[in-house]
Amino acid sequence: MEERFIIELTQSLKNFLPEVSLTVTLSLVILLDLIFGRRFKNIGAFVSLAGLVVTLFFTIKQYGGSYQIFRGMFVVDPYSTFFKFVFLLSAFVIVIFSLQSYELRETSARRRIGEYYFFILSLTLGAFLMAGSVNLIMMYLSLELVSISSYILAGYIKESERSSEASMKYVIYGALSSGLMIYGISLVYGLTGELNIYAINASFLSSGYSPIVLMISLVLILAGFGYKISAVPFHYWTPDVYEGAPITVTAFLSVSSKAAGFAMLVRFLKASFIDRTITLGIEGAWAVIQGLPLTEIVAVLSALTMTVGNIIAIWQNNLKRMLAYSSIAHAGYILMGVVVMQNLGISAMLIYFLAYLFMNLGAFYCVMLVAEKTGSEDIEVYKGLGYRAPFLSIVFTIFLVSLTGIPPTFGFIGKLYLFSALINAKVIWLAVVGVLNSVVSLYYYIRVVRNMFLGDPESGKEPINFSPAHIVVMLILVIPTLLFGVYFTPIVNFAQISVAMFGLR
Repeated sequence: MEERFIIELTQSLKNFLPEVSLTVTLSLVILLDLIFGRRFKNIGAFVSLAGLVVTLFFTIKQYGGSYQIFRGMFVVDPYSTFFKFVFLLSAFVIVIFSLQSYELRETSARRRIGEYYFFILSLTLGAFLMAGSVNLIMMYLSLELVSISSYILAGYIKESERSSEASMKYVIYGALSSGLMIYGISLVYGLTGELNIYAINASFLSSGYSPIVLMISLVLILAGFGYKISAVPFHYWTPDVYEGAPITVTAFLSVSSKAAGFAMLVRFLKASFIDRTITLGIEGAWAVIQGLPLTEIVAVLSALTMTVGNIIAIWQNNLKRMLAYSSIAHAGYILMGVVVMQNLGISAMLIYFLAYLFMNLGAFYCVMLVAEKTGSEDIEVYKGLGYRAPFLSIVFTIFLVSLTGIPPTFGFIGKLYLFSALINAKVIWLAVVGVLNSVVSLYYYIRVVRNMFLGDPESGKEPINFSPAHIVVMLILVIPTLLFGVYFTPIVNFAQISVAMFGLR
């Protein structure tokens, strides 16, 4: 028995190397920072970058397989591996942002910042675990690892009152949503006596269930997920936290934390609440367990989320706050892929996430650079920026156009596939709501562009110059935003392959 356990553990660890690599890296970051941190301020950043590259190598080797590890607590499949690529790309870009961040530069002059990179990596590790967890307890623990790391990062600039306030609000809302989610999980366990989400599904199909209790548990669990993905009405923390946190942290949360929430949400819904004994058509459609209005609930959440996010964004004058509401709206767009309840919708969701990674991180990077040069995040400082910083203004415009979903950008391709999936599934009303919301979003994005190119530059303002390193980072983000808006076949194939093997046990 002991020998068999050792063999199973060894085999599981072989398929767990990306997570092991991240764990070793974050341990090295904090250790080396303690030893060398005073002399080499950025040692944590460079160790993090090296560790992320090693983790990427292990993740690439892992792609294509589909198996369970640690006795069914986690799965490794192309779906989880796809999200691991998203998390790694996001973390890598954020570490580079952090090396150039004026907020962190001021902080590093007062104290070591190795713990900052430690929590960036621990959040990434938690996101990895969220993408592959198929056990209710491990799902909850991995979500809490992401949440606790997020709380600390949001309040990392301890000298800043608004950063501390952001962290406190994040903790309060997070604790409430975690309580709701764990209660929903306990109800599911009480109904089935199972923790593995595939076993839960089998129990529902074979033993029956109480529709009322199941509905209550689903709503409670969706509340927990809704908080993580900033879905209405669980979004209240998002604007205050995004505005108060350091810009690098805000950008990271808007991509990695949201992607982790969606990765887990889709796996949980498909594994637990879809009748896998029924096949609907050739499009990979899913049959929801009888009597459960899952599609309707998610559709209403999607419509509310994109509408509330876009309408409130119109009135914002702070760019970080505007992008926070924009992030809420984009959660609504991504939920459209879940509403479709078929592989076509999930592959569209994956395509959109890759687009969102480049265009959203790029937008936040431009805001960070302008805030460093002007000392403000308000939209008023962008007046005449097209004359003072033409390259940044053009790049920022491309990111905003992509966020709107206008061709020929990656954002347009993402929305095109989402709307096509909705129309294919005959959810026409939600597609119409999505198109109307895209038109609304055009107003507040174009408002920024208008200020940059049509606003009168303030007299006496000198041209704003950026270092070659800044320009390189902008190019790294803007080139894929344009390239994949024209040549998107490899991305589409990548997403479709990842979904085709999704859910294999």
